[in-house]
Amino acid sequence: MSDQDATTVAGQPRHDEVQEGQEGQAPTVGAQTPEAAISAAETPSAEGGATVDSTDSTDSTDETSEQPSGEAAAPPAEPGGGRSRVGQLEREGEVAADFLEQLLDIADMDGDIEVDVDGDRAAVAIVDSEEGRVSRRLVGPEGTVLDALQELTRLAVQAATGERSRLMLDVAGHRAERRTALVGLARTVIEQVKQSGEKQAMESMTAFERKVVHDEVAAAGLGSDSEGVEPHRHVVVLPA
Repeated sequence: MSDQDATTVAGQPRHDEVQEGQEGQAPTVGAQTPEAAISAAETPSAEGGATVDSTDSTDSTDETSEQPSGEAAAPPAEPGGGRSRVGQLEREGEVAADFLEQLLDIADMDGDIEVDVDGDRAAVAIVDSEEGRVSRRLVGPEGTVLDALQELTRLAVQAATGERSRLMLDVAGHRAERRTALVGLARTVIEQVKQSGEKQAMESMTAFERKVVHDEVAAAGLGSDSEGVEPHRHVVVLPA
């Protein structure tokens, strides 16, 4: 990856472009290796002593937010009244971008990193660069490699911030394309449920995919539940 690759945070310059030592600026973690990030993520933190097993499902944190957000919990309190929640999420995106840049360099793969904040999550995407296209091997069959890469990136963020991350990673627009397809599918099922007045089960989906469907169903004024056990967990759309 070229040193000139542009990484943006909601249209702002990368944090690591700001001079080190600036008051209030968190240190960059660009020098941290992927191996060190994984090792640190499995080590109990000094504050809470909690550990995260790297074998946890990539959907573990998504599952808690899968249902429609009508009763969503408030964002965590700002520690010591310091950095805002948006600032924390931007920081997560910066750490993730540094980590992914190292992985792409090690694998000698092309791609630019884009960072944004989507609701209460950091959103990071690996996109095609001027040097070449992003390898679709980073997505894998049905997004399996992408899910694993997302979990690895979350562990790297936790190693640097001490907080469990719900960061969402996309590669080559895979999740964006899947979201569009799911919205269309959900709308079809919603109309069928409205006409029949009976609940209808949908196909098995990942937590990310179920969340997309739940949101669409809620927007249509219907209810929905998740049923089954992974990898066969699915959404059931309920009549009003």
